[in-house]
Amino acid sequence: MTGRRTVGARRKAEARGRAAETLCAVRLALTGWRVVDRRARTGAGEIDLVAVRGAYLCFIEVKARETVDAAIEAVGLRQRERLLRAGSIWRARHQRFAHLQPRFDLMVVTPWRWPARIERAIEAESRGALDLI
Repeated sequence: MTGRRTVGARRKAEARGRAAETLCAVRLALTGWRVVDRRARTGAGEIDLVAVRGAYLCFIEVKARETVDAAIEAVGLRQRERLLRAGSIWRARHQRFAHLQPRFDLMVVTPWRWPARIERAIEAESRGALDLI
Protein backbone atom coordinates (compact mmCIF):
# COMPACT_ATOMS: atom_id res chain seq x y z
CA MET A 1 0.00 0.00 0.00
CA THR A 2 1.32 3.48 -0.85
CA GLY A 3 0.14 5.32 2.25
CA ARG A 4 -3.43 5.71 1.07
CA ARG A 5 -6.18 4.41 3.27
CA THR A 6 -8.93 2.24 1.92
CA VAL A 7 -12.51 3.49 2.09
CA GLY A 8 -13.20 1.10 4.95
CA ALA A 9 -10.18 2.28 6.93
CA ARG A 10 -11.20 5.92 6.44
CA ARG A 11 -14.72 5.20 7.65
CA LYS A 12 -13.37 3.38 10.67
CA ALA A 13 -11.03 6.29 11.50
CA GLU A 14 -13.90 8.75 11.04
CA ALA A 15 -16.10 6.75 13.43
CA ARG A 16 -13.27 6.58 15.99
CA GLY A 17 -12.79 10.33 15.68
CA ARG A 18 -16.49 11.03 16.20
CA ALA A 19 -16.58 8.77 19.25
CA ALA A 20 -13.50 10.50 20.69
CA GLU A 21 -15.08 13.93 20.15
CA THR A 22 -18.28 12.80 21.87
CA LEU A 23 -16.32 11.47 24.84
CA CYS A 24 -14.41 14.76 25.08
CA ALA A 25 -17.64 16.77 24.87
CA VAL A 26 -19.05 14.75 27.78
CA ARG A 27 -15.88 15.33 29.81
CA LEU A 28 -16.05 19.06 29.13
CA ALA A 29 -19.72 19.24 30.16
CA LEU A 30 -18.99 17.37 33.38
CA THR A 31 -16.28 19.90 34.25
CA GLY A 32 -18.44 22.98 33.70
CA TRP A 33 -17.75 23.79 30.04
CA ARG A 34 -20.56 24.46 27.59
CA VAL A 35 -19.87 23.03 24.14
CA VAL A 36 -21.18 25.62 21.67
CA ASP A 37 -20.05 23.99 18.43
CA ARG A 38 -18.81 20.61 17.20
CA ARG A 39 -17.00 19.87 13.98
CA ALA A 40 -17.13 23.55 13.09
CA ARG A 41 -16.16 24.09 9.47
CA THR A 42 -14.33 27.23 8.42
CA GLY A 43 -12.42 28.23 5.32
CA ALA A 44 -9.20 27.32 7.13
CA GLY A 45 -10.36 23.88 8.26
CA GLU A 46 -12.40 22.14 10.90
CA ILE A 47 -12.43 22.76 14.64
CA ASP A 48 -13.33 19.62 16.58
CA LEU A 49 -14.93 21.32 19.59
CA VAL A 50 -15.62 24.90 20.65
CA ALA A 51 -16.45 25.37 24.33
CA VAL A 52 -17.13 28.26 26.70
CA ARG A 53 -16.57 28.61 30.43
CA GLY A 54 -16.17 31.83 32.35
CA ALA A 55 -14.05 34.28 30.38
CA TYR A 56 -12.68 31.65 27.96
CA LEU A 57 -13.63 30.61 24.47
CA CYS A 58 -11.76 27.38 23.92
CA PHE A 59 -10.98 25.83 20.54
CA ILE A 60 -10.19 22.17 21.07
CA GLU A 61 -8.36 19.73 18.83
CA VAL A 62 -9.22 16.10 19.67
CA LYS A 63 -6.75 13.29 18.98
CA ALA A 64 -7.36 9.59 19.56
CA ARG A 65 -4.04 7.78 19.79
CA GLU A 66 -2.40 4.93 21.68
CA THR A 67 -0.43 7.33 23.92
CA VAL A 68 -0.53 10.99 24.93
CA ASP A 69 2.92 11.50 23.39
CA ALA A 70 1.72 10.12 20.06
CA ALA A 71 -1.22 12.54 20.13
CA ILE A 72 1.01 15.53 20.86
CA GLU A 73 3.35 14.53 18.03
CA ALA A 74 0.35 14.28 15.67
CA VAL A 75 -0.34 18.02 16.03
CA GLY A 76 2.38 19.53 13.90
CA LEU A 77 3.15 23.15 13.13
CA ARG A 78 0.93 23.26 10.03
CA GLN A 79 -2.03 21.87 11.95
CA ARG A 80 -1.46 24.33 14.80
CA GLU A 81 -1.40 27.24 12.37
CA ARG A 82 -4.53 25.90 10.67
CA LEU A 83 -6.34 25.70 14.02
CA LEU A 84 -5.33 29.26 14.89
CA ARG A 85 -6.66 30.53 11.55
CA ALA A 86 -9.85 28.48 11.88
CA GLY A 87 -10.39 29.84 15.41
CA SER A 88 -9.99 33.38 14.15
CA ILE A 89 -12.54 32.81 11.38
CA TRP A 90 -14.99 31.10 13.76
CA ARG A 91 -14.70 33.92 16.28
CA ALA A 92 -15.30 36.56 13.58
CA ARG A 93 -18.49 34.74 12.53
CA HIS A 94 -19.80 34.45 16.10
CA GLN A 95 -19.63 37.98 17.46
CA ARG A 96 -21.51 37.12 20.67
CA PHE A 97 -18.29 35.40 21.83
CA ALA A 98 -15.92 38.19 20.76
CA HIS A 99 -15.46 39.45 24.34
CA LEU A 100 -14.11 36.10 25.53
CA GLN A 101 -10.42 35.22 25.73
CA PRO A 102 -9.55 32.63 23.06
CA ARG A 103 -7.60 29.54 24.08
CA PHE A 104 -6.43 26.54 22.09
CA ASP A 105 -6.40 23.20 23.90
CA LEU A 106 -5.69 19.61 22.95
CA MET A 107 -7.75 16.70 24.25
CA VAL A 108 -6.28 13.24 23.96
CA VAL A 109 -8.28 10.02 24.00
CA THR A 110 -6.23 6.91 24.76
CA PRO A 111 -7.53 3.38 25.24
CA TRP A 112 -9.27 2.69 28.54
CA ARG A 113 -8.67 6.17 29.95
CA TRP A 114 -10.75 9.25 30.51
CA PRO A 115 -9.75 11.98 27.99
CA ALA A 116 -6.75 14.05 29.02
CA ARG A 117 -6.83 17.79 28.40
CA ILE A 118 -3.74 19.83 27.70
CA GLU A 119 -4.58 23.46 28.25
CA ARG A 120 -2.95 26.02 26.00
CA ALA A 121 -1.35 23.24 23.97
CA ILE A 122 -1.35 25.50 20.96
CA GLU A 123 0.09 28.86 21.88
CA ALA A 124 -1.01 31.88 19.89
CA GLU A 125 2.26 33.67 20.60
CA SER A 126 4.22 31.43 18.24
CA ARG A 127 5.25 32.64 14.77
CA GLY A 128 3.21 35.84 14.80
CA ALA A 129 -0.01 33.92 15.28
CA LEU A 130 -1.44 36.70 17.45
CA ASP A 131 -2.17 38.51 14.20
CA LEU A 132 -4.52 35.64 13.34
CA ILE A 133 -6.60 36.18 16.46
